[in-house]
Amino acid sequence: MKDKRIITGVTILMVFVYIGILVGWHLYTPRESLIIQSPGADNRPEGLARTANDVLIGEFFMKYDDVSSGLTGKWSSFRGELTSNIIETPETINTSEEEYPVLWSVETGEGHAASVIYNGRVYFLDYNEQMSSDALRCFSLETGKELWRRWYRVPIKRNHGFSRTVPAIGDNYIITIGPEGHVMCCDPVTGDMKWSLDMQKEFKTEVPFWYTGQCPRVDNNVLILAPAGEETLLAGLDCLTGEVLWTTPNTLNYKMSHSSVMPMTLGGKRMYVYIGVGGICAVSAEEKDRGTLLWETSKWQPSVVAPSPLQVSSNQIFMVAGYGTGGALLRVDNSGGKWIATVTDQYKPNEGLSSEQQTPILYNNMIISIMPKDGGGLRGRLVYYSPANLRSPVWTSAAGEQFGLGPYIIINKNLFVFKDDGELYVYEVGQRNMKLLKKQRIMDGADAWGPLSYADGMLIVRDAHTIKCLRII
Repeated sequence: MKDKRIITGVTILMVFVYIGILVGWHLYTPRESLIIQSPGADNRPEGLARTANDVLIGEFFMKYDDVSSGLTGKWSSFRGELTSNIIETPETINTSEEEYPVLWSVETGEGHAASVIYNGRVYFLDYNEQMSSDALRCFSLETGKELWRRWYRVPIKRNHGFSRTVPAIGDNYIITIGPEGHVMCCDPVTGDMKWSLDMQKEFKTEVPFWYTGQCPRVDNNVLILAPAGEETLLAGLDCLTGEVLWTTPNTLNYKMSHSSVMPMTLGGKRMYVYIGVGGICAVSAEEKDRGTLLWETSKWQPSVVAPSPLQVSSNQIFMVAGYGTGGALLRVDNSGGKWIATVTDQYKPNEGLSSEQQTPILYNNMIISIMPKDGGGLRGRLVYYSPANLRSPVWTSAAGEQFGLGPYIIINKNLFVFKDDGELYVYEVGQRNMKLLKKQRIMDGADAWGPLSYADGMLIVRDAHTIKCLRII
């Protein structure tokens, strides 16, 4: 009897061991398929010792499959190639009452990081909580099959999710910024590691409370970052090598916000505009004085800002932020060779056009936004305002059409709005109003805050835990 109990106990133990091995196999990358980057992959000078707290960016690689695609559509960065969140395509968008088919679905770690699309592939930054790691994941746009992932360990705690940023991609690079400010550049086809940078170590950046929300911005093969560190405000890096080409001294003592750098042409001059914690500023984007601070103002400085600045005329910028801040209009002038920024209007969120999280869209010389939770009677509604009058809406969605912190995009004169509980609305955008064409429940989701992306007739949506691909043509 005793021997029988021993045998039974050993059998049960072996079952648990087997289950543990099986679970471990799925949670951790199999060694046979694992590629570990060689020393120096994080651009550390040779011979410099690593400490226990070091993160070896891009250390691990897993290849699952390799497929070719004839698709050539692109959604290459946050708000698209033109940074407008507007795209005109040759495809005819289906706006009938017929439901859009869901082509595929992928479970993710908790987060809000949205996708880029490039030549039949979808890429997004994910966080694996079990493995405490950032992961750049690559999928087939047509099938949703994962092709490869490049990842590295960086233990962080959940704070309304983990990853928040959208990559930037070109023919020879894909660049990500992780929650703790780790910049990684890979080959977009093979996933091979090119270079990396730790903004906390390189620039002494102080990562914002809700982690890094700044999306990488590429201009003519130069990566534009706003580390807002102890010494460096903005910096330009070679996309292929990671070489720092120029820096802007942080004489303003800005801290990094959740907002992204936006390229603009104001007063006939190209510049990079950034809202940091401390104010808004611009540096030159032109070759002769690139990186030179042109103007700044601290007259508008919210303590928390996620939306990016929006150019609304040849010399005006519209700015919004949540948590009671509201909106503001900024005019930029050049007087005698000196650039001057003046806040010409400023108001609370219940007094005029505002937004808490999403960056508004300028279309038909009108501004489209979703009002924040402290927007008074317009809370959560889709709104249409003229830049000439930011206090009174031209049009608003119906009382029952409220979208929370959901994202929106214009495709061929149609506005797609993803309610933050997972329901998709499609509007026809007119000169002074919008017409609801259809709505469809995509998922019973939560915190669907990640921006939308579109290419080749397919729309990518996500909530905090799932990414889905819809065919909308």
